[in-house]
Amino acid sequence: MLLERMYPLASFGDLRHGLNRLFEGFDRPFNGECLRATGLFPALNVWEEGDTLYAEAEIPGVDPKEIEIEVVDNVLTLRGEKKSEHVEEGAGFHYTERRYGGFNRSIELPTSVDSDKVSAEYKNGVLKVTLPKHPELKPKRIAVKNG
Repeated sequence: MLLERMYPLASFGDLRHGLNRLFEGFDRPFNGECLRATGLFPALNVWEEGDTLYAEAEIPGVDPKEIEIEVVDNVLTLRGEKKSEHVEEGAGFHYTERRYGGFNRSIELPTSVDSDKVSAEYKNGVLKVTLPKHPELKPKRIAVKNG
């Protein structure tokens, strides 16, 4: 008769190895790269020139009428939806990577902006938002009087 011993805790090593693989890379700073790659929100650049901030977002295939822009408490929010194109009934996809659906992207701005003067332009799939800084934040030169 062959006697076999059971080691119930031995399978925990396999579980631990699987969990380690699952969480690989979580110790690195999160930069959103994996979410951008899946198309969950548009890629965004924000920069400053003089008294103005600019934000550009890649949003190809979105009707500009479907884009909402909001600035509240130094947070810029872009919302919209890329609608699915009509496909003839009976058509079978062999491969598809294009994403459809809504997006909602918010980013904190580095300074206050004058929300009444924010403007936007959409050209060739790129949305450019112009955000003038709030006038109170602009440096003012104070004249010293000789008294």
